[in-house]
Amino acid sequence: MMKLRTIAHARAGDKGNLVNISVFAYRDEDYAMLVERVTEERVSELFREHITRPVTRYCVPNLCGLNFVLQRRPTDSVTRSLRLDAHGKSLSSLMLSMEI
Repeated sequence: MMKLRTIAHARAGDKGNLVNISVFAYRDEDYAMLVERVTEERVSELFREHITRPVTRYCVPNLCGLNFVLQRRPTDSVTRSLRLDAHGKSLSSLMLSMEI
């Protein structure tokens, strides 16, 4: 087992109650491991306290990346919360802490 950050980096952003988190393999040969181990189910479990609906994953093989769309309660959106940890950028750090 290792942390996701060992083989990948992430970018994130948010608008209202939607959060996008993209994960990109550092090396092309690690992309298959990302697809296998960083699933919608595992990401849903990781973010269970932050989201209201199932996570949607989009594979982007030409960039060796995965894009995840998370939905949270409207009251948890960045524009309605004073909590710093509500920002997508903070959530991408949580994503990289996932054990794979």
